[in-house]
Amino acid sequence: MRGLVQLTLDFFAAPGPKAGPASSPSPPDDTEPARLAGVEFRHPRANRETRLADATVAYEFKRGKRRTIGFSVGPDGLVVSAPRWVGMADVQAALQEKASWIVRKLDESRLRHERQLANRIAWRDGAELPFLGQTLRLVLDPTHAYSNANAQMIAEADGVGGAGGAARHALRLGLPHHATEAQIRDAVQAWLMRQAHRIFVERLDHFAPRLGVQWRRLALSSAGTRWGSARSDGSIRLHWRLVHYRMEVIDYVVAHELSHLRVMDHSPRFWDTVRTVVPDYAEVRQLLKDDPVPTWG
Repeated sequence: MRGLVQLTLDFFAAPGPKAGPASSPSPPDDTEPARLAGVEFRHPRANRETRLADATVAYEFKRGKRRTIGFSVGPDGLVVSAPRWVGMADVQAALQEKASWIVRKLDESRLRHERQLANRIAWRDGAELPFLGQTLRLVLDPTHAYSNANAQMIAEADGVGGAGGAARHALRLGLPHHATEAQIRDAVQAWLMRQAHRIFVERLDHFAPRLGVQWRRLALSSAGTRWGSARSDGSIRLHWRLVHYRMEVIDYVVAHELSHLRVMDHSPRFWDTVRTVVPDYAEVRQLLKDDPVPTWG
């Protein structure tokens, strides 16, 4: 059965190598089944339901042209994909074999979603959001039409907001005080995307020669399931919201995608390649899981 199963985890929620025959999931905490007894996880497009590790799991089941049974845990819940020739008895056996892993990942995804909702951004004057790991305060300033597409980041004086009175930055927007939430959000997104493109190009140019590869095209992504992707022709896609994180996190994702230009899978050789430029990649990768980006309302 083990050779028939492929496990994945939504890259947006917890980036990392796909677990499968070459990479087994870490052993679950023995206390988890008891803590999660009676818990229900329900995918919005659920068409099947089962009991896994004392939890009720309603999942979306799909068949397609594939060679393995795949389990994908994302923000919506569990998606199970199976080849057309595999019977439901084998699918159920695979689910039970990986029950602890699935339930643990479903619980992590749910807790992450709750943290994101708690960090929802209020699009108004004085709202705060993270930029490169630091707090960025929004200031509506209708008296200025900034040359950089109506937005400009400035340093604020010590003691202006923030824990402990630490210095931080403000993003001044050339918008009226009665601007709508959509206007403020769109202006901030446009500014962040410009910063993302500039930063990503700098980091791609930094890591590419170190990895002995050449990237050819960068596209900003808004996909809800992946932080980045790479194609063998040198095309790189990176999610613009990575700029919420510290530079070390951005560097990890950039190095991750560039490493795919040498190794187009998540084999041990791939991770050895990543390690040559980001030795602590495992710890940095964990930050993407532990510190979710805020929810954009």
